[in-house]
Amino acid sequence: MSTKYQRTQPKRVYQLRVELQHIAPPVWRRILVPDSVKLAKLDRIVQAAMGWTNSHLHDWNIEQRRYGVLDKEWGGSDDMLDERKFTVGAVLGEQVQTFGYNYDFGDGWEHIITVEECLPAQEGRNDWPMCLAGENACPPEDVGGPPGYMDFLEAMHNPTHEQHADYWRWWGGPFDAKAFSINVANLAIRKLR
Repeated sequence: MSTKYQRTQPKRVYQLRVELQHIAPPVWRRILVPDSVKLAKLDRIVQAAMGWTNSHLHDWNIEQRRYGVLDKEWGGSDDMLDERKFTVGAVLGEQVQTFGYNYDFGDGWEHIITVEECLPAQEGRNDWPMCLAGENACPPEDVGGPPGYMDFLEAMHNPTHEQHADYWRWWGGPFDAKAFSINVANLAIRKLR
């Protein structure tokens, strides 16, 4: 019996450390990603693991090449390669040690991704995307990038701060900067198609 959709069996699995830049406390995730995954899906995996809502543009910077979503209406994509056409294995190979992922060009969230290991794929054990570890909560969307997030944290943790009540209402209550749930991250990753 054959099926219409046959998933490409990965040969390798990359263990990646994704770390958000320019903020404290550090926000990072360790993920496993098969080499057969397209960069477009890696975007969704990083989004799910970090806790972003995938509501803004992004790009990848790998070996002096830029990958992302081609958008004729957005003027900054002339040099961009279509992320839907490249697999993680094709762009990382065995030589890439670090690369960049930028999310929300207005807020300017920069992530440095480090290739920690390249492992052989073992069917049923590590041949699907997953989050292995992480620390600290993802900043709220549209908080104003790293400087806005640092202001947000300061105001949220100081009840006498002049913006405390405004941020509290905007966010909907308290914000725990140390919160991270590996279960929530993996549930979000598993829901991806």
